[in-house]
Amino acid sequence: MARRLPPSDWPPAPQPAPRCALCERETPVLTEHHLIPRSQGRRRGTPIHALPTVLLCPACHKFLHKTFSNAELATTYASVDALRQHEAVQNFLNWLRKQPPSKGVRVRG
Repeated sequence: MARRLPPSDWPPAPQPAPRCALCERETPVLTEHHLIPRSQGRRRGTPIHALPTVLLCPACHKFLHKTFSNAELATTYASVDALRQHEAVQNFLNWLRKQPPSKGVRVRG
């Protein structure tokens, strides 16, 4: 009698494309954004590895750092929901969602 081989796990199952936490687009590259900037976290005595982070596309990440100071990000906009409530962020996201993820977006400050 022939032995049965265990089911193969090759090829691996396709992974869902990573999504930006702010604009929710599937993008090939994501960067880690500290919701409380590292400089502000150190002032509060929080270890850098304990600071909350989210993965953002480069366009969203650049926009946040050009729009807000580190102090504003640490106090007022320390969550994705708080960021989405800001009018300038809403306008940017409405525009950005219409752009293809592969397009290089230039963020003006």
